[in-house]
Amino acid sequence: MVGAYDSASAQQVVKIGLLMAYTGQFTEPATQMDNGIKLYMKEHGNIVAGKKIEVIRKDTAGAPDTAKRMAQELIVKNDVNILAGFVITPEALTVADLSANARKLMVVMNAATSIITTMSPYITRSSMTLPQNTSQLGLWAARKGIKRVFTLVSDYAPGHDAENTFQEAFKSAGGQIVGSTHMPLTNPDFSPFVQRAKDSNPDGIFIFVPGGSQPPALAKALIERGIDPKTTTIMGQGEIADESSLRALGEQAEGMVTAFHYDYAHSSAKNVAFVTAYNKAFQRNPDFYAVGGYDGMHLIYEALKKTNGNTNAEGLIAAIKGMKWESPRGMAAIDPETRDIINTVYIREVHKVDGKMLNVEIEKTEGVIDPVKARMRVPAGSGNGGRLPCGRPCGRRRRTRHRRTLEPVQFPMITHPLPSQEQRG
Repeated sequence: MVGAYDSASAQQVVKIGLLMAYTGQFTEPATQMDNGIKLYMKEHGNIVAGKKIEVIRKDTAGAPDTAKRMAQELIVKNDVNILAGFVITPEALTVADLSANARKLMVVMNAATSIITTMSPYITRSSMTLPQNTSQLGLWAARKGIKRVFTLVSDYAPGHDAENTFQEAFKSAGGQIVGSTHMPLTNPDFSPFVQRAKDSNPDGIFIFVPGGSQPPALAKALIERGIDPKTTTIMGQGEIADESSLRALGEQAEGMVTAFHYDYAHSSAKNVAFVTAYNKAFQRNPDFYAVGGYDGMHLIYEALKKTNGNTNAEGLIAAIKGMKWESPRGMAAIDPETRDIINTVYIREVHKVDGKMLNVEIEKTEGVIDPVKARMRVPAGSGNGGRLPCGRPCGRRRRTRHRRTLEPVQFPMITHPLPSQEQRG
């Protein structure tokens, strides 16, 4: 599928190769991400720095080997300038070496395992890293008096990433992990795993599965096994409480807690406009995949403006480093040292608001960098003044003693009150 954009000459066209799972179990995430891309281009046009943007779409079907083959085709046959998309981590990882060897800018619009951006000097990310969200959730759980947690995650790199950082953050704040289990990535029967979690009698259950059809199925299995979010805190990333999950669970979802960087119910003016435009274009609400695609195109457009249309990968990635913008998710930025996203992370609790189950923001932490990369902080007293190896300060807490830690850079926490009983209905 090729974007319908005429080109006068190759020199006047910037080709973007989109690698996404248009078929298979990740079709819905790919659709939402592509919708975000389409909306951004509709709003900002298809000409940047005097050059037309041509989009070439390739279906990976969620298979890493297919993603690599399609990427090679895009580079060799289609002569693309930029690679983008990537719903899942295995696809991004298998294409990363092609980005490095062919010197192509690669914009990861969803895949969220921390190490992805380290695999090529030309990779940036417009979505999130799993540890950004799960580390904040682990700290929140301990702070709220949850003592014993069972972790239940998919058995692949993102699941391990999410689990490890949640556990380390939770334990560092005094919590206890009473058990954990890994579920198969494809077509899992959740029942025996959920029963194992229930049998451990935890105060809370942390779960992670990839977005798409699995989050509502797992959340439903938890409820069917008699695990009540009002008495046993069910918590995880935003996928478990996305719009489809809440629709499937209804009022049974009351009290579920998630840490995430985006929800269509976020009340900023920027997001209200985004949601309105998205609904007008696609007759549905956007999700985090959509905002990842939308912001990914923002990075590409703004980088091309800075390079005056030059698609040299070194120039584009240099233009992206340190970029800051207001996204529908809130304020976002690209870390100039890691090329990774800096997000605002929201702790949300599911409540009924005006007759509808919604994620209600109860806390937020701004300026959260990837905590795995935060391990690279240089300890105070090392002669580098508590700075990162690059020499820049780790954050606004100038008097904080820097140490190797899983906690991301944290800016002042802002809390939001829950809706009143009248609002909750």
